[in-house]
Amino acid sequence: MKRYGKETKVVLGIDPGLANTGWGVVAQTGPRLECVAYGTITTSSGAELSLRLKKIYDQLSAVISRYRPTAVGIETIWFGVNAQSAMATAHARGAALVACACWGLQVGEYQPSKIKSAVVGTGDADKYQVQYMMKQVLGLSDVPKPDHAADALAAAICYTVYGRTGGTGIDTRDAEDGMGYLRNAGSSAFAAAASASATGTSVSAAAASASATGTSVSAGPAGQPSANASESSLDDKVR
Repeated sequence: MKRYGKETKVVLGIDPGLANTGWGVVAQTGPRLECVAYGTITTSSGAELSLRLKKIYDQLSAVISRYRPTAVGIETIWFGVNAQSAMATAHARGAALVACACWGLQVGEYQPSKIKSAVVGTGDADKYQVQYMMKQVLGLSDVPKPDHAADALAAAICYTVYGRTGGTGIDTRDAEDGMGYLRNAGSSAFAAAASASATGTSVSAAAASASATGTSVSAGPAGQPSANASESSLDDKVR
């Protein structure tokens, strides 16, 4: 695994869910953002709740141990869904936050609309637009799948833009650098995504096709490991 210097901030992103918890790790060096790894933790609906939460905690702890992020961006609960779904997500968020607290990570909590706005330019973006922007901004050869992993990468990038919540926040220059990178490196993609959101059309036929075919996730731009979305074992994902 690549080792980063003190000038690089490694950020974990989490898209919490009881059935599927997405995670993604991004490295920020000045205005440059790099995809380190990403994947999904899946739990069985037939398992006891306590065991499902333990799996989320254990596997996120393994991710943190391997990639050593210093901060985490995590989605808040969207109360537009039914109460049962919101409660399940709340359980998963709790397990994830405890894992992050045990490793002393700075925490940024963001509404889904704020994360979408940070990476796509509109809070009404759909999952395909988020996946497409993650591919463009992070220089991936394919859209990250499943969408839980893409959302987690977006949450990590949101942290580089807005910093931690409920605290002093990250250095203002880091936030400006992160937003500057998104605006400059992905300017055309920003425009395409925003336009697609306004017109109700697909951002990219290629992105939609890749999502439909279920092709495997490719490595990051610097040859860093990334997860195969079809694998259910974290040991395989972070090897």
